[in-house]
Amino acid sequence: MAPWKIVLASKSPRRHELLWNLGVEFSLYVAEADEDYPADLPLRMVPSFLSEKKARAVLPNLKFNELLITADTVVIAGNQIFGKPADEAEAIEMLKYLSGNMHEVVTGVTICNRERMTTFSELTRVYFKQLPTELIEYYVSNYKPLDKAGAYGVQDWIGLSGIEKINGCFYNVMGLPTSRLMEELKKFGWNLEFRKQED
Repeated sequence: MAPWKIVLASKSPRRHELLWNLGVEFSLYVAEADEDYPADLPLRMVPSFLSEKKARAVLPNLKFNELLITADTVVIAGNQIFGKPADEAEAIEMLKYLSGNMHEVVTGVTICNRERMTTFSELTRVYFKQLPTELIEYYVSNYKPLDKAGAYGVQDWIGLSGIEKINGCFYNVMGLPTSRLMEELKKFGWNLEFRKQED
């Protein structure tokens, strides 16, 4: 039996799905932490900074037998961070910028208990083909990607139709570098207890 009870502090349904599909039993905790970061912080370090910030916000409420996972994902293009769009107009502008270009998706992950904390990050490069404006507008109008960094979901229609190639972990683009996460959990002494498949 796994010695730790896993707690995921994330509102993201994609992270919930990925962790569940890994066979990990977990409970949810909503972390209330602002997403401010130092202006001089290198962009690729922002997700790790924010994931650790979220972990520290939850840590005082963590029980001794609980192992906490927090994460933050950003899209980096043109030396700037593309977060979640404020509205559909901003989402359309973001996707126009990403169209025909490569961008980086960086996810920072923090794992901790009451005695130990580790943070790591994963970088994936995503290449979009040239996207017609009407295609972008259709996607934003019908799929409402306002809860996604960079205004798109790799598993959504626009990802299926518009992404030419991906270099790196696919699931990292969804918000959680699953293979690396499992390796880091093992370092904390957590081992997967496989769920029995339902008939």
